Amino acid sequence: MTAVLVIEDDDRIRLALVLALEDEGYTVSGAATAEEGLVRQRREPADTVLVDLMLPGIDGFECIRQLRRDDDVPIVVVSARDDTHDIVAALEAGADDYVVKPVAVKELSARLRALRRRAQAAVTTEVPGLVFGDLTVRPEAGEVSVRGQQVPVTRTEFRLLCELAEHPGRVLSRQQLLQRVWEYETGDERLVDVHVGRLRNKIEDDSSDPRHLVTVRGLGYKLQR
Repeated sequence: MTAVLVIEDDDRIRLALVLALEDEGYTVSGAATAEEGLVRQRREPADTVLVDLMLPGIDGFECIRQLRRDDDVPIVVVSARDDTHDIVAALEAGADDYVVKPVAVKELSARLRALRRRAQAAVTTEVPGLVFGDLTVRPEAGEVSVRGQQVPVTRTEFRLLCELAEHPGRVLSRQQLLQRVWEYETGDERLVDVHVGRLRNKIEDDSSDPRHLVTVRGLGYKLQR
């Protein structure tokens, strides 16, 4: 059974999410602060973490960064803040997805299931190592390396890179990537853009002038040798 940790300071919202997700079949625990949530996650790791941004003490952005430093657990932001800056900042901090309150529990549950499928697929896909110059992607091992040095990536970043690597030189649109990586029929294309940016910072010598992970204006992205 999938375990979910909800980090939310509003008692009513936290309880509502816990009860609703339990009805969906999840094992759910709650934390009222980032500090409490971080301790809980270290002691009893959940499979997925939901984080509000407006938390007392350590805010949601720093909470995400600290969670991401510890492991690659899937992280979903659940927040009333829908400003583009906040969404991009949360994704850049390391979140895998962003859901705006009020939350439709069925939609949230579907996103959580998709996250878990992606996490499992990232370590079970059996494809030989894919080489793009000094960049090597090993889907079967869950590894990315540049000039022989392993590069740490999140599960979502890894799945995105694998999707592009398995179609070398082919342009994939943002909507195609949302469907194949996030399993969303429609969705916010900023999810793709921010994760591409994070990947470039990790795999390119100059992220402002990428050699491998290239933007094709008006069409999408491709990975080239």
